[in-house]
Amino acid sequence: MEHLDDIHAKEIRPGFFGKMIHGDKSTLAFWEIKKGSVLDEHHHFHEQITHLLEGKMLMIIGDKEYLLTPGTVHVIPSNMPHSAIALEDCKVIDSFSPARDDYK
Repeated sequence: MEHLDDIHAKEIRPGFFGKMIHGDKSTLAFWEIKKGSVLDEHHHFHEQITHLLEGKMLMIIGDKEYLLTPGTVHVIPSNMPHSAIALEDCKVIDSFSPARDDYK
């Protein structure tokens, strides 16, 4: 058992600071994202579920734009292109399945 406060945040991309919890079959990521930070379009074979806790983020998933606000939850299917920009400082929880070995 660990406490989230004891896990070191890694800057995975400029402005994206994540604390990762890895199981055998999934990864849970706790993000603090600085205003103005950009996640370029990409895709991965992991299914992703995103939950915005604080702030505002514009996401483009496939060919649709979504404004994520506190409480918003969105499922991003496997291999779906997506990108984002933080319109404010944000706190986000992402769940990935299978586990994100590239975040270990």
